[in-house]
Amino acid sequence: MTQLFQPFNRLGRESGAEEGTGIGLVVTKQLVELMGGSIGADSALGIGSVFWVELGVADAPVLDFGASSDEAPGEPGPAPVQAMGSSTVHRLLYIEDNPANMALVEKLVSRRPDLSLLTAVDAKRGLTLARTHRPDVILMDINLPGLSGYGALALLRQDPHTAHIPVLALSANAVPRDIERGLLAGFYRYLTKPIQVEAFMAALDEALQLADTPAPALAGQPPEKLE
Repeated sequence: MTQLFQPFNRLGRESGAEEGTGIGLVVTKQLVELMGGSIGADSALGIGSVFWVELGVADAPVLDFGASSDEAPGEPGPAPVQAMGSSTVHRLLYIEDNPANMALVEKLVSRRPDLSLLTAVDAKRGLTLARTHRPDVILMDINLPGLSGYGALALLRQDPHTAHIPVLALSANAVPRDIERGLLAGFYRYLTKPIQVEAFMAALDEALQLADTPAPALAGQPPEKLE
């Protein structure tokens, strides 16, 4: 318990299969304290643990992803995203266990009349949805519970029904070697968190164009890097 909030301390899991750096709780503690709050944990051996955060009451933030009705006359709002086809609706599968990231992507996709969103909170459910619904594009976190994004990507590539689907990584693992590893593993694009909306939309559009390309034309093409 005394080692929980120490940086780079993974509590003996340094050589285990689970990925991570051991700074998640440290960063969380700093963020909570910067907002005037406090964080802690209670644990009972053989029963479980409870992590808690206390914050002062505040008004909920307003996330503005489009033009507001309060904009002044003549003041242009953000340009609407154009659908890639007048009648085609593409299916996007997002595999993510973080509710905040899931909510943000749902909000972004809601602006796109050309997209229908499927979601899964772990790789196992995501693979089932991929095989059942055959999405046009898959967006996937790397550090998923149980099976990682890399493991899920390998299984998708082994299945002839899903091998052709472009898969975009969206991960907090953002150092150059993480990005290089992801592209070498076969992700079509490797996007990093926090989400950069313009880069996210551009990569998604490119993947959708790839999904519309006849499968034989894609054979043997290596993944491209996102500049």
